[in-house]
Amino acid sequence: MHTARYQWLDALRGLAMVWMTVFHFCFDLANAGLIQANFYQDPRWTLQRSCILSLFLLCAGASQAIAMTQAQTWKRFSQRWLQIAGCALLVTGGSCFMFPRSFIYFGVLHGMAAMLLISRWIGLRGRWLWAAGLLLIALQWIAPWAITTGWWDSALNEKSLNWLGLISAKPITEDYVPLVPWLGVMLWGMAAMQWVLSRHGALELHDIDVPTMRPLAFLGRWSLSYYMLHQPLLLGALWLWQLA
Repeated sequence: MHTARYQWLDALRGLAMVWMTVFHFCFDLANAGLIQANFYQDPRWTLQRSCILSLFLLCAGASQAIAMTQAQTWKRFSQRWLQIAGCALLVTGGSCFMFPRSFIYFGVLHGMAAMLLISRWIGLRGRWLWAAGLLLIALQWIAPWAITTGWWDSALNEKSLNWLGLISAKPITEDYVPLVPWLGVMLWGMAAMQWVLSRHGALELHDIDVPTMRPLAFLGRWSLSYYMLHQPLLLGALWLWQLA
């Protein structure tokens, strides 16, 4: 069973893709020494990253709520999940080549693969999703205090466990999307979409069609393919421009 598309949700995802592309192009320019920008500490860039990632995960959570409402089968879910997990492995391999000292081992696709499985299994609804999301988001501030004061083991900072996000020291990696706090954001996306669906019929939401949103919606429907291709294309274009 294929889930119906919601144009406005695809358009939101497409907007995140456009914003991400501009962000990554600026990162590539900085990495090539063509502009001066600190993407690791400057709030102008770190805040943008958090906003882009939050928009992605809110959309992913909303899509999960829709899929569960439409009784998406495990077979259909598994097909999409394997695509995401496979692409995550490709990202790890590519980043090992480009950034051997700070390769991506738990970035956005790795995190999303784990979060999709968890959100599918727990089956929480309504207020429980809001509460679980709040707890996970709050843990990003509780964990450093708990480790620093000795309440929690500092081994949580080790690479084998830091994918949980219960850390007091951020690991050296080009992209890091642990379960804390980002699973909380996805759960809030699920909760928000469940709330919307409870007040508006699924058909009513599905029938919305705004011509000006169609380009963004098209991009949002092909988000995984676009995500995997945009950086090689940006880097290739930048390399050709530098040769000219």
